[in-house]
Amino acid sequence: MTNKRNGFLRFIFSMLPGAAEMYMGFMKMGLSLMTIFFLLIVISVGLESGILMIADVVVWFYAFFHAHNLAGMSDEEFYAVEDEYLIPFDKLSFDTKMLSEEAKKVISICMILIGVVLTYQGINKMIAPFIPTWLNDMIYQFSYSLPKVVVGLAIIYIGTKMIKGKKIELDSENEFEEEDTNE
Repeated sequence: MTNKRNGFLRFIFSMLPGAAEMYMGFMKMGLSLMTIFFLLIVISVGLESGILMIADVVVWFYAFFHAHNLAGMSDEEFYAVEDEYLIPFDKLSFDTKMLSEEAKKVISICMILIGVVLTYQGINKMIAPFIPTWLNDMIYQFSYSLPKVVVGLAIIYIGTKMIKGKKIELDSENEFEEEDTNE
């Protein structure tokens, strides 16, 4: 059962993304927010990229104000709110028929990259004691920098695709408007 509960405790719990939602009875919302928050921390620490922590700050603020907005609703509005995942974990399916070909390609590439990285790390740990220190240091530096380069290039690629898609969309809208004014 959801309810607004104690305001002071709700405020304290709102300091941790998702905890206030859970305190008010919205377990799925709270779990979603906590998962996103901590997953972003793990990824940014794993990639040693502080820039990703900006997204974590955004999630923290969203969760904080989301909890207080829920508490500020009238009783009718509050009880009408459904507890749903922010990311629909319960609706995710591994039925590949529902995925587009492009989505299948992206998932396949990600799986291959993860497999390559795991294989590389395993082999590197096995052979490290048998290679010279200078070569091991060089391999370490390469391994340390490569994930940052790959993620950076992926972000650039996605950004350029988004800009091109928006430009094509705007161009088609302008052509449509010109056709309407000519008629």
